Amino acid sequence: MPRPLVVAATAAEAAHVPREIEVLVTGLGKTAAAAVLARHLATRPDLAEVVVVNLGTAGALHDHVEGLFEVGTVINHDISADAIRALGYDPRERLTVGPGETVLASGDVFVTDPVVRAGLAARAQLVDMEGYAVAFVAQEFGLPCRLVKHVSDNADEGAMDWVSLVDRSARALGEWVTNQAW
Repeated sequence: MPRPLVVAATAAEAAHVPREIEVLVTGLGKTAAAAVLARHLATRPDLAEVVVVNLGTAGALHDHVEGLFEVGTVINHDISADAIRALGYDPRERLTVGPGETVLASGDVFVTDPVVRAGLAARAQLVDMEGYAVAFVAQEFGLPCRLVKHVSDNADEGAMDWVSLVDRSARALGEWVTNQAW
């Protein structure tokens, strides 16, 4: 049976994960998440037993969206995918990570601007800064990956209160991990 490797951007997001579950904290953003996770996986002799589980907070791109979501598709929202395709290359900007219908947009932008939020809302329900990178690295290593996000804010000016909001999300994420049959 696969063992979870919980990958979180911050220790605060994984604060309520049971102690017996392995946690890897990567830091904020796609670059940090990709580099830290790839370095970690490259040193593991037990990859066949690992399922990568990215836990974290997300901003809601629609006002009615709240709670916990397991992501089905993750998109890299801040890549020039059309231009890369025009050059004859596959930008791999959209990854399937599960059977769910929830779409997560990942990028290095901490979304608080209503114009940016509205543009992303046309393509996704949630936004974060690491999910795409975690999914990409897991796929490169041939590992199963699950992205589980809890809405902490509405990806608007209220997102600047993230520090005071994260514990509520961390509790929901910790409860989700606890209730899984690993």
